[in-house]
Amino acid sequence: MSEEPGGKGFASACVSQYEGCLLGLALGDALGAPVEFLDLQQIQHEYGPEGICGLEPWREFPAGYFTDDTQMSLATARGCIDAYLELRHGQPWRPAHAVYRRYLAWLRTQSLPYMNRAPGATCLWSLRTGRMGTVAAPLNTRKGCGGVMRVAPAGLSFPPGQAFEHGVAFAAITHGHPSGFLPAGVLAYLIACLLEGEPLLQGLSRAVDELRRWPGHEETESRIAMALELASTGANHVEAIGRLGGGWVGEEALAIALYCALAGREDWETAVLMAVNHSGDSDSTGSITGAILGALHGMETLPQPWVARLESAAGIRAVARDLYRVVREGVEPLSQYDDA
Repeated sequence: MSEEPGGKGFASACVSQYEGCLLGLALGDALGAPVEFLDLQQIQHEYGPEGICGLEPWREFPAGYFTDDTQMSLATARGCIDAYLELRHGQPWRPAHAVYRRYLAWLRTQSLPYMNRAPGATCLWSLRTGRMGTVAAPLNTRKGCGGVMRVAPAGLSFPPGQAFEHGVAFAAITHGHPSGFLPAGVLAYLIACLLEGEPLLQGLSRAVDELRRWPGHEETESRIAMALELASTGANHVEAIGRLGGGWVGEEALAIALYCALAGREDWETAVLMAVNHSGDSDSTGSITGAILGALHGMETLPQPWVARLESAAGIRAVARDLYRVVREGVEPLSQYDDA
């Protein structure tokens, strides 16, 4: 990761896309949180035949509270801010190390009951080893969706080619299987393309071209192709998502999110509700879908009554604006961040 940020093709983007991405992922996460461990029949029994259609309480948390997916995504965003500031202040350019420090800071919060939001076992185990996993030196062979669900900010922080590389590196900190870290590269690359104004399908095509350059890409590529086929044929949504899997592993979570974004005709609310109403990892698939369409359309397309009820919405928006300032404008963030 010696290449410094920016460079040819780092096109302009608007701050609304940054806010839309981070608020969108948090909203999708909060929508899916109450049903994460329920199958579709249980969801419909609890919330009616249409499933969950709005923010609801879960565990001991009020409606609008998010899970570890958003916590770790915000840690990724803050790590990217740290990396840019360190470079500006004459320190080495090491984004993965900056993000790793933020993940360790997140780990330290997990002993606090109100901060423990159903964290993934692989993330906890990997971070507790005291070693930073890499593609070259993986800590394990796990491919859960805990890698891909937290890397959307990589797409906000780097041009597409670099976004893929950094997204992979951020996921590989904890997940050592190619299907645990390559979907993260695809997601980061896609979001970077959306910031350049590319249509969703065109950006995804470019991301898949990059994916094919990496060893072990076959599972991820195959699942993306299935998602595209199902979205194009107008298949029954429940059956289509069931064919793609439960979303508990990386390639399935990404594929479900892509399917929902496309089958939902790129409408944020339609697609995200589709992504959370299934028998699987509803908060992660909702979060990834929300991030993609939030980055595509900007925050104005998010349901504003839901944004008003979202936990720490103002703080998330501040992180998005600071990331935009540091990455796009080359200026200092407005907020002060504790050292990781």
